[in-house]
Amino acid sequence: MIDYMVNFFKSFFQNPSAWGIGLAIAFGAIWLVCYRPSLLKRPWLWAVLVGSAFLTLAAVSFIQIPLQNWAGQALNHFWSQDVLMRWILLAAIPSILLTGLVQEGAKLVPMVVYWWRSGKNIDPKLGLIIGAVAGAGFGIFEAQWALNGMFAQGWTWEAVQAYGFWALAGFWERFFAVAAHIAFSALAGYGLAKGRGWQFYLIASVLHALLNYSAVLWQAGLLTGVRAEIYIAVVAVAVTAWALWLRWRKGKATVEAEVLSAPSL
Repeated sequence: MIDYMVNFFKSFFQNPSAWGIGLAIAFGAIWLVCYRPSLLKRPWLWAVLVGSAFLTLAAVSFIQIPLQNWAGQALNHFWSQDVLMRWILLAAIPSILLTGLVQEGAKLVPMVVYWWRSGKNIDPKLGLIIGAVAGAGFGIFEAQWALNGMFAQGWTWEAVQAYGFWALAGFWERFFAVAAHIAFSALAGYGLAKGRGWQFYLIASVLHALLNYSAVLWQAGLLTGVRAEIYIAVVAVAVTAWALWLRWRKGKATVEAEVLSAPSL
């Protein structure tokens, strides 16, 4: 188990590809610009972005993976694999929920640090922006890992001619997964700044699990592969719309009254 966790962590730094890294950054930039985080005016947000990427990867590698393994072992202790497969829609819920709880908790750490250092009194829209940047950090990091893996396996444009949409499905999925990571963390950051941190953390975690549940629905035969990809896009766009509504409601409200030069995290 330890070797698997370490190898998973290391896999994020293997097979670097200019195309994979470039596309991941582009995907993140496209979605993050909708939140107008003003990274040039708030250079400390770069520390949030990078810190979230590494903190969340560490949490996935050394917290999420063992917890999911133990949850699986517990289920297998009481039921056979055949029974679990027949009841996969229920049996998969603990593992799926752990994904959301661990990842959204890890992405929220930079926001919590800023919240404590600022005296627990920040504008909710600034909290939303910090959360969005934190989500972009891991979203981009995860996307480059997935895309680098695709290119390392020999992906070429000829694959599009041979397989059509399926050759592009990985790009489609990563594009919307990055949007989802940003939106989930934006909601969590907004909630923390509003004094409703644990409620919005749970909401973000459940929405994250809902997105990942597409894999379970596909495995159960309730969604085709194409419909599973559409499901991912719909959830990502819906949550993004909610987060952006919170960001931009009441006209062109901004958070410029907040201190733009905060201590580095």
